[in-house]
Amino acid sequence: MKIKLRLLIFMPLCILYSNLVSAQSNEELYAKGVKYREERNYKDGFFVFQKLMKADSSEISYIQNGSYFYSKYGYQQASEAAKQSYYKTGEMLAKKSIKMDAKSAESHYVYAMALGRINENAGSKQKINSSKLIKSEIDLALKLNPKHPGAWHILGRWNRTIAGFNAVEKLAVNALFGGMPVGATYEDAVKSFTQAVVNEPKYKLHQYELAATYYDMGNNAAAKVWANKALALTTASDDDRNSDTQCKALLAKMK
Repeated sequence: MKIKLRLLIFMPLCILYSNLVSAQSNEELYAKGVKYREERNYKDGFFVFQKLMKADSSEISYIQNGSYFYSKYGYQQASEAAKQSYYKTGEMLAKKSIKMDAKSAESHYVYAMALGRINENAGSKQKINSSKLIKSEIDLALKLNPKHPGAWHILGRWNRTIAGFNAVEKLAVNALFGGMPVGATYEDAVKSFTQAVVNEPKYKLHQYELAATYYDMGNNAAAKVWANKALALTTASDDDRNSDTQCKALLAKMK
């Protein structure tokens, strides 16, 4: 009888201790994943948030970061088919996070990013059809968090993409939006990328994209300034090294 009583007391304590250890482990793992995100270490961050999502699929921050890393790590995959598979999963997770909290800027940001990734190598028709949804999501993200650097970056890419469309493509955009959307010019792309730089000044990619936009506008002087500014920043990740390569290629075009 005494043994049964001890077991009845001991077993709940074991379960409580196990839950506390698991929660602590998840917290530590999450902190590590956030650090990987800050370091642009997309591979390790991806695997961390895969584990966390398996451990607790109801935690929105796990889902949001999971979507983010599926889009970012997916870009590093060798084949286009593999990339698209990652991007689609990122899209699915982003939609899930929006259902969990429609007022989260991060949820709308990762959704727009996944859609943008899916569209990167798509044909004009798909890009045009998706452009309205991407714009809607990124506008929501910036309304909820006007200082979100990633959201400003995507808006810059969106503005530059539409600005670079040919006359036929612009007619299709005009029909989709019921008139040309607000923005969608190189000047607006410059403003967006500038805001991304203001809110995240040490990220090379923002500065490279600003340089690339000035180049597309025919403003080589400004393009050179920003490409060199990006190169002057510390190179600490594969992401940074890729931006360095792009900046050098851009500068080589202007010699």
